[in-house]
Amino acid sequence: MSDPKSSKPKPARANRSAGPQAPMEALLADVAFDPLRRALWLDALDQRLRPSLPPALAPHARVANVDGGRLVYVVDAPVWRAKLRLHAQDILDAARSLGLDATELVVKTTTHPFQPPERTERKATPMSAAAKEALQAALASLVDPKNTGSKDS
Repeated sequence: MSDPKSSKPKPARANRSAGPQAPMEALLADVAFDPLRRALWLDALDQRLRPSLPPALAPHARVANVDGGRLVYVVDAPVWRAKLRLHAQDILDAARSLGLDATELVVKTTTHPFQPPERTERKATPMSAAAKEALQAALASLVDPKNTGSKDS
């Protein structure tokens, strides 16, 4: 006997018959891309909450998750964890103003910095007098190919 569940027609997704979609929208419409959709939402939330952070703290803190009433941040050093916790009420108020039901701020610390260390450019050291004289002597010894012909021609 056949299973009654298998004989029922499966409902078609509404967005498949809607016509052509932009590539990113088409990818995000698939259930397999729920984690990507969530990551994009968390990034957008981080950008909206960033102005509520003190300017010195903002580059060191990121929204990591929203889990029920818990707003989870990750920071890149313990000192920023302590400073973020001092501003917990302001951050929760900002989250509530965006429509989140945030009642608790959780702060985690990562072992990796958010931004790669800045590369410092090396400054050229001035040339010594002896090096300058040697370079001038080398340049003077070079022969210009245009002037290598005989003067009689």
